[in-house]
Amino acid sequence: MGFEYGKFVSSGLGKQIANTLGLPRPTKLRRHKAGAPLIGGAVLLAGHGDAPVAALLTEALQADGVQIATSPSTSVAGVVVDMTQARTPADLETLRGILAPALKTLAPTGRVIVIGRPVADTDDVAEAAARRALEGIVRSVGKEMRAGGTANMVYVAEGADANAEATVRFFLSGRSAYVSAQVVHVGEAVGDIVVPESWDAPLEGKVAVVTGAARGIGAAIAEVLSRDGATVVCVDIPAAGGPLAEVANRIGGSALQLDVTAEDAGAKIVEHASRLHGGFDIVVHNAGITRDKLLVNTDADRWGSVLNVNLLSILKMNEALVPAINEGGHIVNVASIAGIAGNRGQANYAASKAGVIGMTSSLAKDSQVLAKGVTVNAVAPGFIETEMTAKIPLATREIGRLTNSLSQGGLPVDVAETIGWFAWDSNRAVTGNTVRVCGQMLLGA
Repeated sequence: MGFEYGKFVSSGLGKQIANTLGLPRPTKLRRHKAGAPLIGGAVLLAGHGDAPVAALLTEALQADGVQIATSPSTSVAGVVVDMTQARTPADLETLRGILAPALKTLAPTGRVIVIGRPVADTDDVAEAAARRALEGIVRSVGKEMRAGGTANMVYVAEGADANAEATVRFFLSGRSAYVSAQVVHVGEAVGDIVVPESWDAPLEGKVAVVTGAARGIGAAIAEVLSRDGATVVCVDIPAAGGPLAEVANRIGGSALQLDVTAEDAGAKIVEHASRLHGGFDIVVHNAGITRDKLLVNTDADRWGSVLNVNLLSILKMNEALVPAINEGGHIVNVASIAGIAGNRGQANYAASKAGVIGMTSSLAKDSQVLAKGVTVNAVAPGFIETEMTAKIPLATREIGRLTNSLSQGGLPVDVAETIGWFAWDSNRAVTGNTVRVCGQMLLGA
């Protein structure tokens, strides 16, 4: 039986040793369950000045039955601080004055969300300094959180205050269990924001296409999108036909055996989705491979195969998918922490995933995409517990699990939940973003 640090320090003897030596002990994270409350306790909403975003959120959350706390000394499950009216670094004292006492009584798996205005939207030097300082505070608080808690930053553009609700809901909920110290930009909505009849089924009536859906993260994506109401077209290579069919049958979707690098891959997806489901609203580009070697030992075939599957295939498929996707659709790309921080022996993989991030920000601004009201975002997973990571050598695997603020690896469902959130019609004000699903991994920014 292989050694697992998390299980050991949760055992009787391991717990004693961890307490004596001050070793980290992973907390069971609060993940989403259909029908459960948004958050298991009161939420403190406060801020600097008039705190206009906090005022709107208070009304929305109260309507959903969330208890709103009025004092930072009250035990709470979440803290939302609106710093959109901060003008100078001196105003940051407001944030300290709210968070310091609130963190002392924050419940296990608590949530901290700080809201500010985008740095790029001001020409005032002092104001820009104050706005950027919020990120430093949030990332530091993320590393100070206890018992599975997370901290995240939301920049809301002027005039977009009413568009922040979907993002705040995601960060308060169990859907964001493995997302911490991330920065999301909320701006003008791309198309019309539509609040779902049920927040447990935000994708009701949608059709989603998921590549690489036969196993691991791809299967989890298909399952979560289906759980949230979507009909899913599950795509994977013919060699994975058996498990692909199992996933599709389990969730009531359809299976399409396809090599994403084929010249006509995009056209075949469009034909399949149109013929069986009348079109499609969501595309998740998840298919990917690794062919690891130090760059000095990487030949052209090993280099080219990774770039072709992970990046070039997406560009090619999008030539057919973007014109065909339904108005108001969503495209979500799966990148990787390797594309942000790099990784030894993965220059080809890191190049492909960094390319995915660049493609995401550019495609989100494409005139055809904007005209159709389509959002484009990306997720960048860190250490996720899959069949692939289970084969990593023991020491490397345990380091991967522990070198994040939550002291544990994430689950495929954590990546899937973030992708699902990007596909909400209530989340149309978030586009061109890349969010790491890594528990605030101690690599990269």
